[in-house]
Amino acid sequence: MSSRHIVWSAICALVLVAASARSEIDGKALANEADGHNWPSYGRTYSEQHSSPLAMVNRDNVGRLGLSWSLDLGHVQNGATVPLAVDGILYFTVGQSLVHAVDARSGKLLWRHDPEVAKVAGRKLRYTWGPRGIAYWQGRVFVGTTDGRLIALSAKTGHQVWSVQTTDKNNELTITGPPRVFGGRVIIGNAGSEWGPNRGYVTAYDTATGRQLWRFYTVPGNPADGFESDAMAMAAKTWTGEWWKIGGGGTVWNAITYDPELDRIYIGVGNGAPWNRKVRSPLGGDNLFLCAIVALDAATGRYVWHYQTTPGESWDFVSAMDITLATVPVDGVPHKVILHAPKNGFFYVLDRYTGKVLSAEKLGKVTWAERVDLTTGRPVEAANARYPDGVVTQWPSSIGVHNWQPMSFNQWTGLVYVPTIEMAGTFDDRGIDKEHFVFKKTELNTGLVLSSGDAPKDAGTSALVAWDPVTQKPRWTVPTPGVWNGGTMTTAGGLVFQGQADGRFNAYDALTGKQLWTQDVGIGISGAPITYTVGGHQYVTVVAGWGAAGPAYLGSLAAQHGWVARRQTHQLLTFVLDGHAPMPKQPSPEQAIPLDEPTLAIDPMRAKAGEAIYATRCLACHGLGVVAAGFAPDLRASAVAMSATSFAGVVRGGALELNNMPKFDELSVEDVESLRLYIRARARATLSVH
Repeated sequence: MSSRHIVWSAICALVLVAASARSEIDGKALANEADGHNWPSYGRTYSEQHSSPLAMVNRDNVGRLGLSWSLDLGHVQNGATVPLAVDGILYFTVGQSLVHAVDARSGKLLWRHDPEVAKVAGRKLRYTWGPRGIAYWQGRVFVGTTDGRLIALSAKTGHQVWSVQTTDKNNELTITGPPRVFGGRVIIGNAGSEWGPNRGYVTAYDTATGRQLWRFYTVPGNPADGFESDAMAMAAKTWTGEWWKIGGGGTVWNAITYDPELDRIYIGVGNGAPWNRKVRSPLGGDNLFLCAIVALDAATGRYVWHYQTTPGESWDFVSAMDITLATVPVDGVPHKVILHAPKNGFFYVLDRYTGKVLSAEKLGKVTWAERVDLTTGRPVEAANARYPDGVVTQWPSSIGVHNWQPMSFNQWTGLVYVPTIEMAGTFDDRGIDKEHFVFKKTELNTGLVLSSGDAPKDAGTSALVAWDPVTQKPRWTVPTPGVWNGGTMTTAGGLVFQGQADGRFNAYDALTGKQLWTQDVGIGISGAPITYTVGGHQYVTVVAGWGAAGPAYLGSLAAQHGWVARRQTHQLLTFVLDGHAPMPKQPSPEQAIPLDEPTLAIDPMRAKAGEAIYATRCLACHGLGVVAAGFAPDLRASAVAMSATSFAGVVRGGALELNNMPKFDELSVEDVESLRLYIRARARATLSVH
């Protein structure tokens, strides 16, 4: 080879390197609504619309969609996640922050990073099974962990670049949501209000170094310590009593949206700690910034405006659901707005500049409030909404009309596609010592009486609703099985994709709701799908896996689909037109078969004591009435619970801690045996019915 050719080859190599560098995802790419080649962020772009301009797969040909390839992810606990697609590589996390990189064309695993959460999380293993998504920025992948770390990984190798502890090791806060990136910053919130005296906040870090840039607290701390900002001083005026002793709550565990036009961050704030305002703020008050959208200056984290959807929240009606940016007609004039459907059951359209509510209507069945007064922006509450007599049953339950599963907005139809829930909830604080309430780090603290009874299969319903944000009315509604279904994704091809609790993955006509395509994937789906292109072909990818905090505790209501923990495996499934790969074989759905010890004498008083322990420690994973919903083992059918020694070794001794079963070493030997007797009593009761 001549020297001229060598020089020319070197120049070409440098050009390719430069082109590769330019292709790295940055702010310009994340703001580009017209480029559907990648899916580089949780909601695809900064707008969080979960929508794509791709139309190669459309309403005319979607019936030809077939499996291109699959990747078995094993028996992970959490598959409720949204992948990313960047230049032909898929990045996603399942379980306890296990991050994967996969070739999008072939399904080949390129690398896998395990932050070994179970070794360091300790008691925080009780609170979550991992985050629902990750972030990508200029060659790095960012993931949060249950123990509160934010980790930056090399997108090429999966090696750790840096790691920071985002939470105080002395508190109970964890991470369940995806980070977001903007302008060389990565922002993360936290979760865990109910598990200790915790105070919510969001923090921005430098993407290159992990250096903290700013932090915004969502509720005020102890006034004697001074306030971090004028916003906290303002918020403190809306609280009463000594709220700081029990934390206040207000974690930002899911929704964070960056607005590049205004250089603002919008955060969705969670519930109070505890939920019951009579406990945390006994003389009332709005308790800012609980259950609110707060706008912050992206560069400094300073407060700009807020809108509180549920003042003085007392029901876990968080505003941690999607904060979607869109342009829609308001009085016939295009308007830049926020679209928001929090748990409380109303669908809100807000002005992005000021936070003023432009319209708000009921998305589903709502009885706790009559309407939203557009003059004041406040809900007009029902007379008994705050359970003045100690108990009330109303709609929605604390699960909400819309939970964290992503909704999507299609700019070509003007509709929002929302996975909705209709289920009543009973709020009961009879017997709660409100004046001397003690917040316990070892228990679930709500300030309400927690029921441990089973939820019947017909306790609630769900639907996919196509919502018109201009008329504030549904355009069409499709009933879906159970109460807990997957997030949605929509495209310019006139399609809406959604996974279901019964294991079907569907595509609907975005205008009419007609089902155009369906595939049985053999396991329930909670997360939302994505779409992207590789080699001139449009692909659709979804993580099929039944898992997420929320439905885990619903007993028979969620167990009806027959998914059994550690039976069906989670799968990464990728579809393409005329794909012909065989679907992976999964064990058939089945219901748990309880075990019994006929000779075991069960003391009713001890079993009753065990029920109280179960309600505050076990219910969130193992289900109402000890009926698991497929996320954790059904203890009625567990051989471990048949042996007092084995059971104590797991519960008190942490024998399965590295398998993500936390230990409860604060329980006495007598407590653990009472808990076991309650489980055995429930198993026996189930067998007697059948």
